Parts: sequence; C-alpha cells; structure tokens
Amino acid sequence: MSDVRARPRAIGTPMDRVDGAQKVTGTATYAYEWPLDRPVYLHPLQSTIAAGRVTGVDTSAAEAEPGVLAVLTHLNAPSLTRPDDPELAVLQSDEVAWRGQFIGAVVAESLETARYAAGLVRYEYAQRPHDVALRSDRDDLYSPVHAAAFGQGGGELQDGSPADSVLGDADTAMALATVTLDATYSTPMYHNNPMEPHTAVVTWADGELTVRCSTQGVTWSRNLIAGVLGLEPRRVRVISPHVGGAFGSKVYPQSYAVLAAMAARTVKRPVKFTLTRQQMFALVGYRPASIQRIRLGADGKGRLTAIAHDVVEQTAKAKGYAEQVAVSTRVMYAAPHRRTTHRLAPLDVPVPTIMRAPGEAQGMFALESAMDEMALACGLDPVEFRIRNEPEVHPESGLPFSSRHLVDCLREGARRAGWERRDPTPRAPHDGRWLIGTGVAASTYPSPRFPGNTATIRMGPDGHCTVLIAAADMGTGTWTALTQIAADALGVPVERVELRIGDSALPPASVAGFSSGITSWGSSVSETAARLRALLESDFGGTVPPDGLEVTADMPGNPDAEHYAMHSFGAQFAEVRVDEDTGEIRVVRLLGMFDVGQVINPKTARSQLIGGMTQGISMALHEHSVLDQRFGHVVNQDFAQYHIAANADVHAIEAHWLDETDPHTNVMGSKGLGEVCIVGTAAAVANAVHHATGVRVRDLPITLDKLVA
Repeated sequence: MSDVRARPRAIGTPMDRVDGAQKVTGTATYAYEWPLDRPVYLHPLQSTIAAGRVTGVDTSAAEAEPGVLAVLTHLNAPSLTRPDDPELAVLQSDEVAWRGQFIGAVVAESLETARYAAGLVRYEYAQRPHDVALRSDRDDLYSPVHAAAFGQGGGELQDGSPADSVLGDADTAMALATVTLDATYSTPMYHNNPMEPHTAVVTWADGELTVRCSTQGVTWSRNLIAGVLGLEPRRVRVISPHVGGAFGSKVYPQSYAVLAAMAARTVKRPVKFTLTRQQMFALVGYRPASIQRIRLGADGKGRLTAIAHDVVEQTAKAKGYAEQVAVSTRVMYAAPHRRTTHRLAPLDVPVPTIMRAPGEAQGMFALESAMDEMALACGLDPVEFRIRNEPEVHPESGLPFSSRHLVDCLREGARRAGWERRDPTPRAPHDGRWLIGTGVAASTYPSPRFPGNTATIRMGPDGHCTVLIAAADMGTGTWTALTQIAADALGVPVERVELRIGDSALPPASVAGFSSGITSWGSSVSETAARLRALLESDFGGTVPPDGLEVTADMPGNPDAEHYAMHSFGAQFAEVRVDEDTGEIRVVRLLGMFDVGQVINPKTARSQLIGGMTQGISMALHEHSVLDQRFGHVVNQDFAQYHIAANADVHAIEAHWLDETDPHTNVMGSKGLGEVCIVGTAAAVANAVHHATGVRVRDLPITLDKLVA
C-alpha cells in the first residue's frame, strides 16, 4: 500500500460523480424499477373528510372486478404492533384524523385495475367539525413535550432542543432600549416535492420481508417497519441504493411501506406501490406553517440589548411534531437579555415532517428580516449591523464555536456582490420601469454527528478496497464523497475504492438528514480505514495477506462535541428587479458565501449549495400550500398549481465558500452544507424587495398582490 503522504488528496478535488454514468444512461435502479416475478399493484383509498369515523364500507363492487385480488380496510387488515402511532397504524381503526388519510387499499393484477376498482369502494362517515385554522390567539396552544421525530427524547423539539430559553430579562431590557422593533412574520405550509415519488416494492419469502423503497436511511426504515409489523429487524431488509430526492420527507413517514407490506402478506405476491403527486400532499408530511413575533432592542450605538422570538406553529391533533423555529435565534447575535418560545396549534391536518433545514429555514426568514428592519431603524448598513452584533461565544450556552467565520462571509460576500456601490435609499435605483433592490441575510445550521454508524472495509491482495456502510445517496453525492474520504484514509487512489451503500444488510448507518450524513458516515469510514492501516503495518508488515484483510469499526466518539458549539454559517446577497406597474419580481442575482469547513468535493458541494439557494428562492416567491378550510385539504396539490422555482425563475446564482477547515467537528474537518444554503435565502430576497419597493412583506410568499396593494 502506497504512502498516503506521497499521493494527491482526493478530498478537495472536484471529482465527477462515481454514479454519474449510471444516472445519465438510466441504469441506476430506483425503487419502483426493481424487476419482480409476477408483481401486483396497490392503489390506496383515502378519506374524504378531515375528522370523524368510518361507519360503513361497501367493497363488493370492487371485489367483483376481474383482476382484483384484495380490498383491505380497517375491517380486515392485519393487526400491527404499533397502534399508538396514527401515522404508522395503517387501517387499525375506524378513526379519521385528517383528509387524505389511508382508509383502505385495492390490490390488483394491474395498476389500472387497482385504480379503477378503488373508485368502486363506498364509504360512509360520521363526520365531526374540523379545525384547520392557524392563529396565534388560539386558546389551545401548548408547549411541545418530547415531540422529537426521532424519538430520542432529551428535548422537546424535534431536534432535541428545549422548547423555551430565557437569559436575563428581555421585557425590561426592551422597555429601556433606545431603538426597538416589534414585528410579526409568517410562513405557510410547504410540501416536499422530490422528483421521485415515495415508493415501496415489497416481497415476502420464508417469513422474511424485503422492501425496496425510497428512503433517507435504510437502517432506520428497517427498524421502523420491523417494529410496526412485529418482526425482528434481521427478518426485514430495506434496499435503496439510489433516491430521487427527498428533502426530509423520506426520513420518517413509512406508512406507504407498511401498507404495501400488509398487502403483500395478504395476497402472497410481490406488491408495487408508488404514491401519485397528489397523494404525496396528504401522506408524506410537509413543513408546518408558522407565526413568529420578534422583538429587538438596541442601544444608541446599534448594539442589541434584547432579543425575543416567540413562535406559534401548526401540528396535527393526531400526532405532535414541533420544529425548532426559534433555535437559530439562540445562536446568531449577541444580546445580554433574550427569550425564545415555541407553542403548537393542534389542527385536523396531516402530520408535518422534516423539510430541508426544518425550523431554521422559517426562523431565519423572520430573524434576518427583523435584523434588516432594525438596521434601518438604527441608521446602520445591514452588513455592518450584523457584524457589530457578532458574539464571541455561543450567546446562550457560552461555549466557544468550533469555527465561526460569519463576519468573513459577510465581508467577502459583500465584496463579491459589489455592496459598497449600494444606495441604501429604498426605491432609489431604477432601470426604466424596473425598481432595483439588494438585500443581505445571514445563514446558520448545526453540524451534528449522529450515533449508530459502523463501517466495514475489505482490502484484497491486489489493493482493491471495498467499503460497506448502509449510508444513503439522495442525489447529493454520497457515492462520490465517501469514496474520496475512503481513498484518502486508506492511502489508495479512488479507482481502487468500491463503495457499497443503501442496503440494510450492510453495517448500520444513521439517516441522511440534518446535514449529518458525511460527518457521521465519513467519521466511521475514516476510523475503520485507520484501524485497517494500523493492523496492516503491525501484523503484516504493510503487505496484504493472500486472503485479504477485513476490519469493522464503529464511529468514534467526539470529545470536542461537549466543549464546542458546531455550526455552519453563511451570508447571502440578493439582487432583485420589481416591475413598478405589475409587481413582478425577478431575482437576477443571488450570491452565497459559506463557512462549511473542508469541502470534500467542490463539484457536488456547489451543486448542493446552488440547489438549496434555488429552493430558498422558491420559498420566498412561489411555494405556498393552500389549505381549503372548508374541507381541510391542500387544493394546489400538483406542479400545475404548486409552483417551484424553475429555470425561468433562476438567473445568476453563485455559491462560494471560505478556504477553512474545522479542527473539531470530525477528522475530515468538514461541516454540513446541504441545509445552511436554504437558510437565509428567503430573507435576503425579502430584504432586497423592500430595498427596491419600500414595501416590507412579512408574510411569505412575496407575491405581486402584496406589492401592488
């Protein structure tokens, strides 16, 4: 094995995707494409009321249809072992908790037959009045109690953070402040819309279950599905080597896989099931709507003396879910007096779930919009105002940051964006009928490392290395980045590394989420490689034995995690043009400058950053799940009506990063970058729109009616 010090590093090289050829030639196998012997097809039945009970079911016409093998309802479905989880307890009772909930399924020889027969099933309901209106003055708001999506406990929000935080006396400090701001911001429901719909292809053989599904974590999905079906995890195998996007929606909701498994067990045939685009709007979660009140106080020099961020967000009556909307406010700016709170409004709606940068995306829109307003009130440039309030340590925990280069991002981003040429007067710059505006916002996101990761590395006598870990690639570049990490850790060229991921039969891995994937999986792979190299040198004199060598190791602990706050940071600069007559908005330039530690692969990293920034434009200007309060369902449930930023909406986007390495996060020196890139984008666009028009829009999305009015 060659000396790694004499070999150019793979980490930091803009390497082409190792799975790129498969992707462009169509040979990468996604969940629904797995070939099966004599498969049958499932079409679900969904509730047409938002709250109540099923009182009658007539399946006779559907069952009489040629090609129909089974019609499942709560009256004949197999029993599950998790009836307490309304998301996963599919067909276990007659209760209806939201419109669009699974209440049955038709299994048939063809998809067309299943869909037709589903229309023949008749349901009767005892409907109760539903409530889907989010308001901050509701009398049933409650503080979340252990609503963690991962069931980890130790906190009250889904990231494990406490729901509330208090330091000093924010109200008194606000009353004594020279300059104050009291403003309310809101964000609507947003729905994850990955290109690949949620899919489960299920087979039973000799009492063992194989699920080929679109998931962000095969180990997590295996354990969840096994627990619901009452199986030992070793009897369930989940396979998902390629995932066509997820954005958080393929972490937790596995009800579609459970329903497919129940159907396959009933008919004793392999079952294929994929959700339609419309069905995804009721069954796989969404980003919950929020109402956020932010109060800021500052002295005469523009230094913050008080921060208060109070959040009301929607959740489902059926199952609590609480996002950490105000948690980023605890990280960002120095102020001796501070308070954050989270309260949930229980509604008759589907259960929310993770969506890219859950909580931080909504919270930083509000905070960074408020910081822009406060900078103007203090008579300061928005970049300078943020720099003036930069903390030396974490403002609430007092821990030093493992690395924090936000000021560098602000200054370098401002230089690249030409910020010094900016006339701060709203509505001043013109180009004919186009009003021109520029805005800035900061970004942040944690860089965690999740437990439950193990890697195995096999080295053959020819130096070929096989790396096995049940990681996930949602199109983000895991196949490539882990190959680069393994190559450097082993001291071999990338051509001699073969990576195997996306199968629960492999050593376990945590989910792809919360910008934790590469940190967690890469740490495991690096540790295993280090042990293999040490064993090779100590026991075999550096020569691989004829039978090869295999080492398995768990992810090492990180003692620095207790002593440092670990976060990625960034600054985003937006330039917009607004038609003075129609209110049409165009984001003509979006520039991001990020502090994300060592970048493993600049090519895939830039793709991730640009993708998140594009999603931020969508959040700012387009996306809005419109809930019909009469019936309790989202009405714009397809791409014709739920607009996502497309090529015509995206002009110049630039993603840059600082040449920095974090010495404490992991052995690679990297930090998360998949989510920090969406955080702050919406605020940067909103601040630019205000600069262009003089109109402050505090309720997303920023649509032309809000400007014209």
